[in-house]
Amino acid sequence: MMTSKEFMHKFNSIESLLLGFSFSLTRNNEKAKDLVQETFAKAYKNKDRFREGTNFKAWMTTIMRNAYINQYRKRKTRNRVEVPLEKVRYFAENKASDNEPYGSILYKELKNIINELPKDQKQPFMLHFRGFQYKEISSQLNVPIGTIKSRIFFARKKLQQQITAQYGERLVKAA
Repeated sequence: MMTSKEFMHKFNSIESLLLGFSFSLTRNNEKAKDLVQETFAKAYKNKDRFREGTNFKAWMTTIMRNAYINQYRKRKTRNRVEVPLEKVRYFAENKASDNEPYGSILYKELKNIINELPKDQKQPFMLHFRGFQYKEISSQLNVPIGTIKSRIFFARKKLQQQITAQYGERLVKAA
């Protein structure tokens, strides 16, 4: 197990390299410094997980890269606008609360439509719907990325056709 003194010595020896790597990720001096600090804190907290004989610099850059990716994903989901407000006017004007039968019936029917998708389309579609990127879905399902994109495209197309058939164009255009 690494002592605090050993950790500080190793960290100080690569701090400038980490700052350079951080800057290449963030392209901003202040954000780069913040990322180095966050990396330091995470690594120090988990220094007992570092295995002697492994590459300390690689371990630290992996922690930094993962911290950056997590920050990026948080910013991406926090700042994302799913649908322009004008497109959801129908739902705002005809809002169905959880207590209204129409809202719960519509929800159940939409869930059933999704469940009717073929498994090879449903699984990647649901992962993408939950926020996973194509590359992540591809590696998780061990399927080429092009196939994942195709399956999600055809799932969307099939869902749109089913919703149009059951509810008409107005609901599809609003969503």
